[in-house]
Amino acid sequence: MKRICVFCGANLGKKIEYTIAAEQLACELVSREIEIVYGGGRIGLMGVLAEKAIELGGRVIGVIPESLATKEVAHDSISELIVVGSMHERKARMAELSDGFISLPGGIGTIEETFEMLTWSQLGFHNKPCGIINVLGFYDKLIEFLNHISEEKFFMDIYRRMLIVETAPSALLERFEQYKPPQVKHWFAEDET
Repeated sequence: MKRICVFCGANLGKKIEYTIAAEQLACELVSREIEIVYGGGRIGLMGVLAEKAIELGGRVIGVIPESLATKEVAHDSISELIVVGSMHERKARMAELSDGFISLPGGIGTIEETFEMLTWSQLGFHNKPCGIINVLGFYDKLIEFLNHISEEKFFMDIYRRMLIVETAPSALLERFEQYKPPQVKHWFAEDET
């Protein structure tokens, strides 16, 4: 893996552990010589992630829509800043640049990005690993919901297993290195389990 896309909050959240997790992820990625692709912001966990990686000598590529870049939330000290026309272009460009996707704690934007990449994987648009770092159980209820929709047969278990969950960046990256996409014939087939 050469580049990992990280989705995370434009806020810090209320617990210091979220900030620590962003810094740990930056350290882990830089130590493995993996470039970071992220939303291009200088605020919140996005800013923490980028600044820590730059401090450690890592390469950081930000992708930000023009409307946010002009509001002065773009990070001006990263390796490369790509300005695009829309949020749709942003996600498509981030996906194109990346070999996998990791989500730290964040708000509805982070969750939406996570689900879009997971959906694209389910539909066969990419075969890259998708994972979350479940800091202090932040994503427990989301995981519970995914298990529920799988049990209710709206989301096959084979797709549920596509989302890799760990509490530590090192453990998640080790699972990414061993990732083999599931062999699925049709995303809508009733018998895929």
